[in-house]
Amino acid sequence: MNQGLIPAKWAALTPRAQAVYDVPNDRRVNWADFDAMVRRAANGLRGLGLQAGDRFAVLSRNCVEYQALYFAAGRAGLVLQPLNWRLAGPELAAIVADAAPRAVISSAEWSETVEQLQRDVEVEHWLQFGEKGDGSLERLLGSAPDEEPVWAGQVHDDDPFFILYTGGTTGRSKGAVHSHRSAAAGMLNQTVAERVVPTDVYMLTGQMYHIPIVLAMNYMKHGCPLVLVNFEAMQALEIIEAERVSAFLGITTMLNWMMAVPGFSSFDLSSLRNIQYGGGPMPSSVVRAALDSFPCTLIQGYGQTEGTTMTFLSQEDHAKAVRGIDAQRLRSCGREGFVTSVRVVDPDGHDVPRDARTPGQIIVRSEANMLGYLNQPELTAQTLRDGWMWTGDIATWDEDRYVFIVDRAKDMIISGGENIYSVQVEEAINQHPAVLECAVIGVPDEEWGESVKAVVVLKPGRTATEQEIIDEAREHLAGYQKPRSVDFVAALPKAPTGKILKRELRAPYWADAERNV
Repeated sequence: MNQGLIPAKWAALTPRAQAVYDVPNDRRVNWADFDAMVRRAANGLRGLGLQAGDRFAVLSRNCVEYQALYFAAGRAGLVLQPLNWRLAGPELAAIVADAAPRAVISSAEWSETVEQLQRDVEVEHWLQFGEKGDGSLERLLGSAPDEEPVWAGQVHDDDPFFILYTGGTTGRSKGAVHSHRSAAAGMLNQTVAERVVPTDVYMLTGQMYHIPIVLAMNYMKHGCPLVLVNFEAMQALEIIEAERVSAFLGITTMLNWMMAVPGFSSFDLSSLRNIQYGGGPMPSSVVRAALDSFPCTLIQGYGQTEGTTMTFLSQEDHAKAVRGIDAQRLRSCGREGFVTSVRVVDPDGHDVPRDARTPGQIIVRSEANMLGYLNQPELTAQTLRDGWMWTGDIATWDEDRYVFIVDRAKDMIISGGENIYSVQVEEAINQHPAVLECAVIGVPDEEWGESVKAVVVLKPGRTATEQEIIDEAREHLAGYQKPRSVDFVAALPKAPTGKILKRELRAPYWADAERNV
C-alpha cells in the first residue's frame, strides 16, 4: 500500500503520457521523467542520513518538485511535513520545532522566511530549489542514484506518510499524522464520490499544505494527468479550456470569482465532468448559480484535516434539489462516504434522534482517519475513542442520515477555504492596550463564505478605532486571519461560568443566512 509507488506503475504503463503540468513554471513532465525525479529524491534524502520514519518539511507553492517530494517520502519510508506559507514567522517556527524535521526544503521564493527560520530553529539540512535558489536540491537530485529505492518495500500500511498541521488555536498547533493506509482509504472515498475515470484531467486549485493533496494523488493513482495552478480565476478558466480539465475542487470564493470573470460564457468548459466543493459555507444560491453556469455535475465534500473527506452530497442530490425535491438538503453536507461510518451523538456517545432538530457531535469511524496528533497523546486519546473520531463539529441529521452542520466546536471560522481560529485572533487583538476583552466570530460573506468579525470591549476611559484593532491583529497574524470588521460593545454575553456565549454574538448575522459546510 506504499503510496510512493503510484508513479512507478504509470511510468511502466504509460511512460510518455503527461503526469504533471506545472502551470506557474510552465513545465510538463511525463510519467517516466516524473518517476525518475521521485526515485532520485527518495535516494537523495536517504543519502543525507535520514532514516525510516524521519520527517522533512517543505515550504513552497504548488509545483512539480513539491508533488514529487510527496511520493518520494513514501518511496523512502520518510514523512513529509508541508508548511503553510501563509502563516506568520513565529507560528511557522513553532510548527517546525514541534515536528523536528531533519531537513527543510524550500522554493527560492521563501528565502527570507527560511532565513528567519534558521535563526529560530535547529535543522540539520536546509535545501532550496528554483530559478533564483542556491541549487542545493537540484544538486542533490543530480547526484542521487536513479534506481529503485531499496526502502520502498520496507514501508508498512500504517507507517506515517505525511503530517498536516491544523493551526495553533490554543498556543500549540496540532499535527495530524496520516499513514499510507489512511491516505489510500481517503482516496477510495473520493474515487467513489467523484466517480473518477482514467480519462479525467484533474486541476489542483488548493495548496499542497492542505488535505486536498490527497485528491490530487488519487487522480494520479488512476493514471490521470495533474494540472497544478496557484489559483487565479481568469487563468483557471483558460487552463480548463486549454488542458481539457474534467474535475477540480472549488470553494465558494473560487466559484464566485470564476463566474464573475468578464466573458465567462465565452470559455469552452465542455470538458468539465464534475466539480467538488467544500472548505466552507456554500449558500444554496451559489450552488444553483454554479449548476446553471458550469456544464457539469456538483458534489459537496465535508471533511477535516484529521479525517480527509467524510460525507458527500451526491450529484443526484444536487440535481433533485434544484428541481424542488428535498431542496433543504442543499444546506446539508450529505451522507457518509463509501469507507466511512458517521454518527451524530450526545456527550455520552448515544445517537441523537434523526429528526433534523436535535444537535449532537459528528463522530466518524474510518480507515481514512489520522493515526493521531504528533506529540499530543492526551489530545489524541480525547479525539480518537473506541475507533471513532470525535470531530468537534455540531450537527443534526434527518431520517435518511443527511447531516446538517449547525456550529463548529472551538469556534473555527472558514474564510476562503482557510481555517481561522478565533482564540488565535483574540490573543492578537488583546495585545492592544485599550482592549479589555474581545470575542472573534465568523459572519456571512458572499465572497469569502465567512469573514472575521471582532467584538471588543474597551477598558474604562480608553479609546480605539476599528482600524487600530485591525492593525494590531495584522502585526501578529497572517493577513487572512485579521478581522475585516470590528464592533465595540459595553459587555459580552456570558454564561454563569463566565464563558463568552459566541452563539449569541453570531445569531443576528446568521438569522437570515445559510451556514453550510
